[in-house]
Amino acid sequence: MVEFALPKNSRVVTGKTWPRPEGAANVKTFRIYRWDPDTGENPRIDTYFVDLDTCGPMMLDALIKIKNEIDPTLTFRRSCREGICGSCAMNIDGINTLACIWGIDEVKGDVRIYPLPHMPVVKDLIPDLTMFYAQHASIKPWLETYTVTPEHEWLQSPEDRKKLDGLYECVMCACCSTSCPSYWWNGDRYLGPAALLHAYRWIIDSRDEATGERLDDLDDPFKLYRCHTIMNCAQTCPKHLNPAKAIAEIKKLMVERQM
Repeated sequence: MVEFALPKNSRVVTGKTWPRPEGAANVKTFRIYRWDPDTGENPRIDTYFVDLDTCGPMMLDALIKIKNEIDPTLTFRRSCREGICGSCAMNIDGINTLACIWGIDEVKGDVRIYPLPHMPVVKDLIPDLTMFYAQHASIKPWLETYTVTPEHEWLQSPEDRKKLDGLYECVMCACCSTSCPSYWWNGDRYLGPAALLHAYRWIIDSRDEATGERLDDLDDPFKLYRCHTIMNCAQTCPKHLNPAKAIAEIKKLMVERQM
């Protein structure tokens, strides 16, 4: 019988349990994934105790408190703290989300925090997004025009502008792509929900003049058609967008232009 197991140096072990805050009555336990490539040690789960009476309401507040007051070696990305930049994406209690807009009180019991799944880890909660950003760049996320540039700006009707709602709001946090099994299996060739949502945003922009070229570029068995409408992307998106719908619309355009 074939036995499948992680390599010994990939198995997550129990890490350090830090002291509880003295005199604190309202304490929450955080179990956080830790891995430092420079040490050569296995990834581990460290346990921290946070006094919620001296902490902000969001998961990012707790992480910042841990880093500032308990363990300065804890590493994670963060920037805007308003759900706009997408930097603090991570897996919290089994859900890909943004730590800055996920409330501590939304998790009952201990909080378990891991980096985004199925991505190479740089350190601790920081995933390597090199491939993710390269895929986004490949769909040419900018306006392509061939006619003479107008004197002021490219005009767009309110009706055409409305078509972009639910698309332009994406913050490129990678929560959707890293929740997608098709992306896990074919991440080197399937563009993934985030890149395809952005592709559709430019395809339907009335000001863009490269629609045919964009569709030609996506007409590939792997770039587009690895989507099996599992819908994890729409369920996990912290901005409540629907990448699966955008992908379906691209597929529909592919069919329509062949009729």
